[in-house]
Amino acid sequence: MSHILSKSTYLLGVQCKKALYLNKYHKDLKDEYTEDQKAIFAQGNKVGKLAQNLFPGGIDATPDTFYDYSKSLEQTKNAIGDGAPVIYEAAFQYNGVLCAVDILVRDGDRWNAYEVKSSTSVKETNIIDASLQYHVMKNCGIDINDISIVVIDNSYQRQGDIELEKLFKIQSVLSEVLQLQSSVKNNLLELKNVLSKREIPNELIGSKCSSPYDCSFKSNCWKDVPEYSIFNLAKIKKKQAEKLYHSGVTLITDLPYDYKLTSSQAYQVQADRDGSVIINKNNLRSFTDQLEYPLHFLDFETTNMAVPEFELQRSYQQIPFQYSVHIKNRKTSDAIHHEFLAESKCKDPRLDFIKSLIRDCGKSGSILVYNIGFERSILNQLIKSFPEYESQLQLIIDRMVDLMIPFKNKHYYTPEMQGSYSIKKVLPALCPDLSYQDLEIKEGGTASRIFGNMLKGDFNGDEINTRKQLLKYCQRDTWAMVKILDEIYFQIA
Repeated sequence: MSHILSKSTYLLGVQCKKALYLNKYHKDLKDEYTEDQKAIFAQGNKVGKLAQNLFPGGIDATPDTFYDYSKSLEQTKNAIGDGAPVIYEAAFQYNGVLCAVDILVRDGDRWNAYEVKSSTSVKETNIIDASLQYHVMKNCGIDINDISIVVIDNSYQRQGDIELEKLFKIQSVLSEVLQLQSSVKNNLLELKNVLSKREIPNELIGSKCSSPYDCSFKSNCWKDVPEYSIFNLAKIKKKQAEKLYHSGVTLITDLPYDYKLTSSQAYQVQADRDGSVIINKNNLRSFTDQLEYPLHFLDFETTNMAVPEFELQRSYQQIPFQYSVHIKNRKTSDAIHHEFLAESKCKDPRLDFIKSLIRDCGKSGSILVYNIGFERSILNQLIKSFPEYESQLQLIIDRMVDLMIPFKNKHYYTPEMQGSYSIKKVLPALCPDLSYQDLEIKEGGTASRIFGNMLKGDFNGDEINTRKQLLKYCQRDTWAMVKILDEIYFQIA
């Protein structure tokens, strides 16, 4: 018998009833999964498979296809009847509700259930998930001793072969699950009622469209929201923006004149209303006065992985694999470019990265970065893993200057920045002829995902051309910094 709700659609409905209804009856309105989302799903599957080795020798009841669980239900029933000690992807159905449990382990006459997540902590939505599983299993006659969430321990540092008992943390959520059983019953009644109706539920857009997950129907529901709207007001809380939008404030210029704003927000609102540009020459001069030549314009790219591939690597630790640096010996001299892109053949890139970076950054001159916290944290991690390079890497850290500061502090602001001080907004605002739109790889997340796949041997594209595109992207970041600083100098000349 087919099911009405599954574990995934139950979670969808708890987040938004409209999304549940659209998923059932209007799948054509669903957004296509992005490559980043696909990568997250693939990583989750990989982590789930690896976690099975915590309880080896199980019967695998994984369905042949995502939409046909009948065989899984039968396999699970037979495995329980045959006395199997462990079942993977054990499937159960009760009263039109289907769920599958990642790992089910026999404990005498009772069972321990484990749900595996690729995150590093147990989240509220994981407990809601487990609560539904408990409800279905209990009503199918499964005597549950405990139910737990298995997550990644990001303090684990690989030394030799992967140690699964250190890579994973197991946290019982039985007490929380038991407390939610009445709400599970109420939710199921409500969600089934939603799906029995002939009309789409009336749900307002807001913060729930991206919490706890980005909704796959957001493009449809947000189609009337301008690309630049009240939701783009700097530092505004999601609930606050939601309330303003539903009160009729669609654009930032729609805000009442007496609405309380921070100083940063006030700059943005004023600029949007009258097109004003803020250029604080004194503060900009104070920024440039600290710079020492030769100037180095530096940018890193990093990747991370749930399961550490290399020695002295932690789960989800950012691993630098690429940098670009433009060097100007004097203000009027041409920029000299150096770059590094690690080998993409399952080799730890960090030592080669360190040696090349130390050589290209030299021993003198300011090193301009954009958002210093990121580069500084990466170098500090490298120092911990490779302390023999501490003095050279610390010298690089000590010479760093954050080019983001003049824009973050609104020493230079134009309406085109739209309340943001990210380089992706600042560059086209200051240098309209220069952007990222002509590149095949346009942002760091894509670069991280692609090279991560290369490192793990999971990349199926044209590696030679893709490496060229990675270099072009990183080079654009540091060339953008060169042009941005030129514009600052022009304004204070």
